[in-house]
Amino acid sequence: MSKKLKITILGTATSIGVPMLGCTCPTCQSIDPKDRRTRSSIFIEYQNEKILIDVGPDFRQQALNQGVHDIDHVLLTHEHTDHVNGLDDLRPLNFIHKKAINFYAETRVLKEIETRFNYIFDPKGIRLPRLNVHEIKPGDVTIGKETIQAIRVMHGELPILGFKLENFAYLTDAKKIDSAETEQLMNLDLLIVNALRREEHHKHFTLQEALDFISMVKPKKALLTHLSHALPKHAELNNELPTNVSVAYDGMTISIQ
Repeated sequence: MSKKLKITILGTATSIGVPMLGCTCPTCQSIDPKDRRTRSSIFIEYQNEKILIDVGPDFRQQALNQGVHDIDHVLLTHEHTDHVNGLDDLRPLNFIHKKAINFYAETRVLKEIETRFNYIFDPKGIRLPRLNVHEIKPGDVTIGKETIQAIRVMHGELPILGFKLENFAYLTDAKKIDSAETEQLMNLDLLIVNALRREEHHKHFTLQEALDFISMVKPKKALLTHLSHALPKHAELNNELPTNVSVAYDGMTISIQ
């Protein structure tokens, strides 16, 4: 029997955020709160597990905005700045809950994190935030008492991870997914997938590529994330999408039974 999932979308923007600094385009000038996008991340509550996927530079404000006060596990899709640079802001959760946070990433990603945040891992350093580090690879990953599936995704030439839990999957920064991995994403209850812009990009799905992928894997519902300011405003973009697809926004929550 499926277990209840609650998903809070913390951020829905590409690496530069929306609005973009210095830009006066209609999307960046929009007064609709749904057009104010922080860097992409989600928070999952599943049984007794609290799971954060990616911890970008906006994490502190996202957590304050959405009432995220405790995290058991952090999973990283990859090592790019917009997905990891909020790592230091996990420290207060160590202080309050007096526990380390489980931290999961591929070997290559962990090596980059250890270089960039060397003070966390230096035996002679402050070693905060406190992390229990787990190396993972595509396939089943044990998260507390539960299992989540890591899905291989190609971000241009860089292999990264998406994640599937129950009949829900989260894919960000995808450009290509091979047929074996795609098969695991068929007929989901919910798919959250990146859609950068209309124009071609060598590392990200375009809007049309995202819609084509959704059409192929046939989820009951799909949400678009990792959006740039080059796309129309939230309401305008929603109006042109298929009935089972909509635009995600910061603070959106979804429950799946």
